[in-house]
Amino acid sequence: MTTDALVDASVSADRPSARVLALSARAEAVLNAHPRTRPLVADLPRADTSPLRIALLGPYSAGKSTLVAALLRLPAEDVGTLVDAAPKTHEATPYDWDGATLVDLPGTLSGDDEHSEAARRGVRGADALMIVTTSELPGEAETGAILQVLGPDGFADRSVVVVNKMNAENSDRDVVLDEIRARLGPFADRVPVVPTDARDYVDAVNDPSLPAADRAALVTESGIDALVAELRRVVAPGVGGVRPRAQAFELLRVLADAERRWELEGEELDAARTALKAGEAVTAARDLVLSALDRESGAVADRITAAGGRAAAGISDKDGTLPDRVADAVQEELEDTMGGFDAKFSSSVRTAFDTLVAEYGTHVPEPDPWANDLEAFGTTPVAAPKETSPLAQGTKEAARKGAKASAAKAGEWLGKVRDGGQGSGSAAAAVVDKLSKHGVGRKILDAGGKVTDRAGKFKPWGKTKAAGKVAGAAGKVQWALAVMGPLTDLAGVAKEQREWMAVNKRRQEIRDHFAEQARAQREALSEAGARYVSAWIALVEQSLDGLTERGAGINAEREAALSAIANLRDETTRLTGPTR
Repeated sequence: MTTDALVDASVSADRPSARVLALSARAEAVLNAHPRTRPLVADLPRADTSPLRIALLGPYSAGKSTLVAALLRLPAEDVGTLVDAAPKTHEATPYDWDGATLVDLPGTLSGDDEHSEAARRGVRGADALMIVTTSELPGEAETGAILQVLGPDGFADRSVVVVNKMNAENSDRDVVLDEIRARLGPFADRVPVVPTDARDYVDAVNDPSLPAADRAALVTESGIDALVAELRRVVAPGVGGVRPRAQAFELLRVLADAERRWELEGEELDAARTALKAGEAVTAARDLVLSALDRESGAVADRITAAGGRAAAGISDKDGTLPDRVADAVQEELEDTMGGFDAKFSSSVRTAFDTLVAEYGTHVPEPDPWANDLEAFGTTPVAAPKETSPLAQGTKEAARKGAKASAAKAGEWLGKVRDGGQGSGSAAAAVVDKLSKHGVGRKILDAGGKVTDRAGKFKPWGKTKAAGKVAGAAGKVQWALAVMGPLTDLAGVAKEQREWMAVNKRRQEIRDHFAEQARAQREALSEAGARYVSAWIALVEQSLDGLTERGAGINAEREAALSAIANLRDETTRLTGPTR
């Protein structure tokens, strides 16, 4: 059946029935999208102009069939056939009555699952309810069933509670009715309670020996006429007024059934849990590293800004120059800053990696070395040193001797070392050759014991690793020189302008320069670090696909379906209004 078949084209779009049927059409598309929920499409409300259905709900022996006989005004010979037939009502049985349909349902709370299921289906197909109990008062289970249909099932404004067998001996009408209303709780003022005795009514109208006055008195006392009046009031709005509300609540019940169909179990549940757990673990790893990236890049920016403040404060009031000792200290601070970032950021990556490995073992790929990490080649990063590393210092000295010129040319040379690769003949390899000719140089290169053997000779690939370290150190030294660049032009400031304000202006320019460098460096580190993390996490997710692919697919389908169902449920609930 197409979704168009659900919509009654003769009903205006602003009518409640049209709105409910439009939602039902959308629900058909959602339920049809997956085999789990496809069977429920048959239960969705359809356009229906048949007479209103009033279902009789109650336990066995409450007198439902006798009430039907009374409402139908059956003659004596038909009453016996209806009431005394064996077996008793075991499926929903319809009867035409006053332009509506009375539906006699099997008794509830009998312990018969088939009868209970038939009663449940009857309630779901009803537009209104006649809830039947007796003067013996409903027990706890029966009271709970009544409150269920009045509240969550939405029949509070479409029901009549009938207390049958009220003329039995030892029945105090007022006490019984007060107790029934108390058990209805919040629905006591919304649902009419009608005391009846259907047997007295049937006997009275079918006993030809009764005087007319006695018959009339028994009929009045039986409460059947009062029940007829209440039933007519309930169905007075007609099909167009009562049915849309019934259909809206039935749509809610179908959607609830659909949600239950998505409750996973067995292998599917295990697969979904594995995928969810792995997803949470990967997300936690990503968050841990990105949090460290944000924290440490902020620390770098703060240290650069502070270094600029020290450089500006170090300018001489006398001649406007920056003492070498101050310049060297600032440069070393900058180099140390980058080394500290590399170590701490790499440490966070290693922590995230180790955590994933503890759970998923060799399925987790090791991250590539962070590009600026001095200890990336097979060693675990440690906290940044408090003073300039010997390797950075050695590379700096090599730059000064190799360039034998200004800071700008030294920076160019360092760039060649940084970008020239790590192989034989590279600038980095040349620095390694020079450093390795001396015992001190070899110790600098072999800080982690990964490069040379005890005899001072390079291990296989040891020279390449050493050259990689040198290239990394060169990058930091070059970066520090670039940040320091504006300080190299300070010598003539005081000579050209002796005014104190000129010196102060230059100090502020330097502070501003370092602040801009701090901002730019934090931004660059954040972007580069985020790319690095994304690339690694993508590899992790790809590697874990074998463990999570099936469960991830189930979870994705489930989340999409439940989201669509929830949206439909919310819209339908707004049509039904609040249930109290």
